[in-house]
Amino acid sequence: MSQFGAGQSQYALAAVLLLIGLYGMLVKTNFARKLMAMNVMQVAVIVFFISLAVRTGGTPPIEIEGAHEVAAAYANPLPHALMLTAIVVSVSTTGVALALLVRIHRRFNTLDESELLDRLRE
Repeated sequence: MSQFGAGQSQYALAAVLLLIGLYGMLVKTNFARKLMAMNVMQVAVIVFFISLAVRTGGTPPIEIEGAHEVAAAYANPLPHALMLTAIVVSVSTTGVALALLVRIHRRFNTLDESELLDRLRE
């Protein structure tokens, strides 16, 4: 267990964030809190993938004349680029969800899931 705690704490952080987000999505009845929980889950996934992609001592994959480095020492930029895309998607889905929450709140004056379902059944 001490070996896990030494260099793998970022994976534990990602797991804890994922569990907190999952708890919020399943237990909370307010849609704004569910949205925040969804964002916490997205952050957990991004932290996990960035943690997988980190290469200690890696160099940028830039060709310089006269320098012959081993390709294994290069840091892979693809996972980082994909996570930047994931961040953009996360921000855009959050924006759309917030706009929908504003419309729902203006129409029904509540964001509580059970109350909204009762009103929609009427």
